[in-house]
Amino acid sequence: MSYVEFFGMEREPFSNAPDARFFFNSDQHSQALTRLMYAVDSNKGLAVLVGGVGAGKTTLARRMLDRLSEDRYQSSLLVMVHSGVTPEWILTRIALQLGVEAPKEDRLELLRQLYDRLLQIHEAGKTAVVLIDEAQMLQSRALMEEFRGLLNLEIPGKKLLNVVFFGLVEVEDCLRLDEPLAQRVALKYHLKSLSSTLTESYIRYRLHIAGAKRLIFQPEAIAAIHACSSGVPRLINTVCDNTLLEAFLRKQNHVDLRIVQSVAGDLGLLRPNLPQPAAQPPAAAPAATASPATVTDLDDIESMLDRLEFKG
Repeated sequence: MSYVEFFGMEREPFSNAPDARFFFNSDQHSQALTRLMYAVDSNKGLAVLVGGVGAGKTTLARRMLDRLSEDRYQSSLLVMVHSGVTPEWILTRIALQLGVEAPKEDRLELLRQLYDRLLQIHEAGKTAVVLIDEAQMLQSRALMEEFRGLLNLEIPGKKLLNVVFFGLVEVEDCLRLDEPLAQRVALKYHLKSLSSTLTESYIRYRLHIAGAKRLIFQPEAIAAIHACSSGVPRLINTVCDNTLLEAFLRKQNHVDLRIVQSVAGDLGLLRPNLPQPAAQPPAAAPAATASPATVTDLDDIESMLDRLEFKG
């Protein structure tokens, strides 16, 4: 039996694998998605979403991709897995994703192919969109110049390609490698960590989607989870997943503060502001009992002295 079965759920509620079913549409996530969709629909060219590690950028990127329906958009999502990518690789991948067949090796010829393809997309009444996740990996001026060149593919009154960067705040350093590109950022949004109230809502939501029939976490446990995770969704998932496993192993039907403290310690997430368990009242001292062999009564002492014999 797994903890999923133990707690009567249908699936793991706190996996860090991207899953559209678990998208938590908080106010700021809704705001971010609305703004990014506005940038695309208005053909602004370049939009940027930044946030800390584990803030939910990849989840939001995939959510946006789902919103880009095939009847209105020609879209793709590219994930930068390392910083060694070249401008040629980027250009070829974008061309392939947007439907260019047999991309040419020569850069100028490939740009012509891509331009022609973007015109076809435009004439079909669609908008071309490329989402770049982990954009902080684009760490060379040559890459930034390549994106600037792609944003120059336009017709009078309209850009033919929209690009959205998702990444850590270091994306701004990457953009500054090419100042003209940095000046073309039409929209930027910073994704922040969850508040304590949103952390509770987030936990409740994911438990509900997983099929839980009750809130398994005690209030003090939720407060401690927020404190040790600093409201970062990825860390919330990690802590919650481990606390559910720990509660299952202890055959405990809820997650309490002590379990969160134990897990946070194992994960190296203990914080000075982590709530502490209520102090246990000291155990009452046992009542004193006289030993049968101990003389404690004054009359007993006098009687004993009367029986003493003194010898001269």
